[in-house]
Amino acid sequence: MRPICKTAITCLLVIIAFPNLLNAQTEYGEDSKLNTNMAIPLSVPLNPLAKSVNFGLGTTVGAGYNLSRRNAIVAEFMWNRLFVSSETLAPLRQALHTHNLNGHGNLYAFTANYKFEMSGHSLGTYFIAGGGFYYRNANLSQHVVTGTATTCTREWLFWGFTCTSGTVSSDQTLASASSGTLGANGGIGFTVKVGEPRYRLYFEARYHYAPTTRLNTQIIPITMGIRF
Repeated sequence: MRPICKTAITCLLVIIAFPNLLNAQTEYGEDSKLNTNMAIPLSVPLNPLAKSVNFGLGTTVGAGYNLSRRNAIVAEFMWNRLFVSSETLAPLRQALHTHNLNGHGNLYAFTANYKFEMSGHSLGTYFIAGGGFYYRNANLSQHVVTGTATTCTREWLFWGFTCTSGTVSSDQTLASASSGTLGANGGIGFTVKVGEPRYRLYFEARYHYAPTTRLNTQIIPITMGIRF
């Protein structure tokens, strides 16, 4: 987990500093080759993840290169804190005979995307799609040790436990689990010009899919942010 956090922080710093580095070389106006964005995504999980997670909330930052007025390449980092349902914790709490067990998940995505944009003087719309590396983890507030003859359900799979012949494998001790894999995304957004030289609010809905271990990740972040 620590290497992932360090990588994420490094990417954030690079993306945020990138506009300042290029600003000395080119005027940052309507015809600038640079694009950047910062936003807050409220994410809606889809099945099978929706059976374990109520919603996600986090941040998105990105920077890229404008090939033309309509075509651009955008590199993005997205983080979502995944808020799990009480039902997802219920069988583990029952196994420990306590209600004090808590947990949450995180989704990190590092993606490269193509954006096709049609912008007027004030309003605009765009389509965006791409792919990259997705990393999802699940963390419990204390270790859970599995016993015998426990029926395997999606709740156990979400927290990283393995199953054999329909039952949870015995003698597992877990407080966290993670899975990283390649994935893809695609969606649509709308922009509203709010200032100079080219500041625009944007509202976006994008579908993300990654075949993470045990339970694949399908989620739609509803994003509101600013592009400039």
